[in-house]
Amino acid sequence: MPLYETVMQEKPPIVLDIGHAYTKLGFAAETCPRKIIPTKLVLTTTGQSKRLFDYERNEELHDQMVDFLQMIFFKHLLVSPKERKFVILENVFGQTVIRETLARVLFVHFDVSSVLFVPSHLMALSTLAAPTAVVVDIGYNETSIMPIFSGVQIMTAFKDQSYGGRAIHEEIKRQLLREGIIEGDDVALLTEIVLEDIKIRTCFVTTFERAQARLNTDGEQPTPPPSVDYAICDSNKVIQIPGLLRETVYELMFEETRERDSLPHLILRSILDCTMDVRRALVEGIFLIGGGSMVMGLVARLKQELQHLLQHDEIYKDRFHGALEFKFFPSICKQNYSLWLGGSLCGATDLIQMRSLAKEAYLKNEHVPDWSNLCDNNRHAGS
Repeated sequence: MPLYETVMQEKPPIVLDIGHAYTKLGFAAETCPRKIIPTKLVLTTTGQSKRLFDYERNEELHDQMVDFLQMIFFKHLLVSPKERKFVILENVFGQTVIRETLARVLFVHFDVSSVLFVPSHLMALSTLAAPTAVVVDIGYNETSIMPIFSGVQIMTAFKDQSYGGRAIHEEIKRQLLREGIIEGDDVALLTEIVLEDIKIRTCFVTTFERAQARLNTDGEQPTPPPSVDYAICDSNKVIQIPGLLRETVYELMFEETRERDSLPHLILRSILDCTMDVRRALVEGIFLIGGGSMVMGLVARLKQELQHLLQHDEIYKDRFHGALEFKFFPSICKQNYSLWLGGSLCGATDLIQMRSLAKEAYLKNEHVPDWSNLCDNNRHAGS
């Protein structure tokens, strides 16, 4: 897309990717976010730290959103949001209340000039300049899968499941407690920050062969990897992370259940929900994004699992035809900010002029047009 001179002469739009665990923030046309910060805020009323999306009433979410965005603008980006353009990345199946609250805060409280809401999966794929892929976003709260063909999201084939970073943290904590490594008052030391650090520094996805051997309880079990010592920050305590824990915490993403909702099954079911003529192209283009996809060994294990199911599962053998090989796109940046980079590219094009929701248009109805709202679609078709 052309990059018009008018876009370059204006102040660059602000690009925000507000996730449940971390928020990526920066300016359009830049290659990486200025900062990646926890999605937490310090309440001005009580001085307590709190997650942005932990709220009970909509008014509470509004106040927290004001405090959080104010921290972004005046502490991290050091810019005034007034009369600025914004690019906001969002899941097309995200909560409407969050989108409406964010728009109200930006337009009414901070007096921004326009906001462009863009679909996150599609923006991530735009970084590859590839029109077709299965985008798998492994985030903190959930894993979501969106097939995209020729630049169009196949929303009827969208899948999601609740295993993400939070589920991995809970599994690490469960195994540490079960093994008696952490007991009594020391349980309070296992904060989200500590659990995430243990996950990043010590855990990995095991190979397909070792995982299959562990499922065979009658046979000889593989030797666990070595245990490692881990020093808990802000504490003198050193705990030993068992080798079995390091190797098995990610198995919850591959567990076979009656619901067939493991990550390989979700990907295959998502592809099967698409028409037959696009399935081969989707099989040959899988794109992993999100912080959870950065774990060592995930791509190799996932490819082996998918090929194994394709060859040995009766349901998939009957519905997939021909010799198929699963292929994965490499990311051009760190996977945890692939979404943000797509938004940065979008904000540097003429789409920011053509597709943005202007302040005047929003203030007429105080409503953000939504693809799932029939009234918005009919109004757009009539115009």
